[in-house]
Amino acid sequence: MTVWDDEKAAYAAAAEWFVATVPGAAGRWSEHGLGEWDVRALVGHTTRSFLTVEEYLARPAASVEVATPVDYYLATRALAAGPGVAERGRVAGEALGADPVAAVAVLADRVLPLVAACDGSELVTTIVGGIRLVDYLPTRTFELVVHTLDLRAALGADGEPPLAASRAALRLAADVAAARGRSGAPLLALTGRRPLPEGFSVL
Repeated sequence: MTVWDDEKAAYAAAAEWFVATVPGAAGRWSEHGLGEWDVRALVGHTTRSFLTVEEYLARPAASVEVATPVDYYLATRALAAGPGVAERGRVAGEALGADPVAAVAVLADRVLPLVAACDGSELVTTIVGGIRLVDYLPTRTFELVVHTLDLRAALGADGEPPLAASRAALRLAADVAAARGRSGAPLLALTGRRPLPEGFSVL
């Protein structure tokens, strides 16, 4: 298998896990989800891992300005901390309409075949510049995995992410932590030596 095959498989697995989790939110859309989001907004934000792939594929880039998934996260750190992220999540949640469960399934059914038809070399235009799809997609897998875990926590549901998606998300988290010089704390926590400091994040 190629790197692209692995990334496609991880994204598909994460997407399917998210789609399978969303029905548990039926009737609970106004309950607390994450931070200032209710469950509907959290689900809406997570669907942006479908929507941005679709949107960016429709906006080819002329050159590579963001070379790796890690570079993407480093470049978007300031944007991710801004108020626009929360508002886009709420807007995306409202856009799911009267039947968010069905709307999420429709989005996945629309975007996964688009990705499957690509070879990973496609240059797409993101909010921080051009990046190859093979390097952008892992960031969407990571978002799907983490926010599906958030959703399951909000709903009181147990469960581990699919293996391929877990591996991809953990690998990217480790790479970002190392790039930011923040690998010591998670390594100590993962080996049972000490808990993570309060509020610690690799992002």
